[in-house]
Amino acid sequence: MSQRVLVTGGASGLGAALVSAFRAAGDEVLVTDVHDADGVDLVLDITSDDDWAAALAHVEQGWGGLDILVNNAGIAGGGRIELSTIDEWQRIIDVNLLGVVRGTRTFTPMFKQQGSGHVVNIASLAGLVHAAGMGSYNAVKAAVVAFTETTGHELHPFGVKASVVCPSYFKTNLLSSMRGADQRVGRVVAGLIERATVTADEVAAAVLEGIAHGDDVIVPDEPARQAYALKWGDRAAYDALMRHQASRLAEER
Repeated sequence: MSQRVLVTGGASGLGAALVSAFRAAGDEVLVTDVHDADGVDLVLDITSDDDWAAALAHVEQGWGGLDILVNNAGIAGGGRIELSTIDEWQRIIDVNLLGVVRGTRTFTPMFKQQGSGHVVNIASLAGLVHAAGMGSYNAVKAAVVAFTETTGHELHPFGVKASVVCPSYFKTNLLSSMRGADQRVGRVVAGLIERATVTADEVAAAVLEGIAHGDDVIVPDEPARQAYALKWGDRAAYDALMRHQASRLAEER
């Protein structure tokens, strides 16, 4: 059965892969993005209440309802504690956390009225596993995990589901959005993305599978699953690994 899906940040990266995957499954997709690029149906700045109101009106007029809201749009960030500025923190909070909150708040009344719907929030393995040098990114992605769980519990009486997606590094253009004073962390993240073997299409396929299964937490790739399992299965080994990585980061300003 065809579903009506809204994807934020759908012009590139994982967003574009999700759009393709949903359409291949026979779903109708409203592609939104902050940039008016090819294939974008609606320009949506996820930090703008007015843009979210316009998106809601567009859905109401075009479809009369929504089955899946995918809060995918986000930016890269990070930096060591004393090097990350408050402006950097504020930017990543506004986009990566409050963008998700705004989208969810916007469509919750519609979902409640329908008695159905599914909120899918794209977080990161950083929301579950917290490496050094990534304080701001870790914090907002962990907040997205917590907010999604809260959403799922709160909306369960209304027949509405919520899932959070926590992938590790994969091939994407996310690095183009990274800003920050800590250039060392930027280089480390760039290297991790460059060496990643997981693709956006693979993550997207796993996301759709997780949605179909009704998974609350979708950990879509093997590296992410291994890292998360290590944290829960052998905390001493996990802490040792995180601290070893931190020591290497400390060698360079």
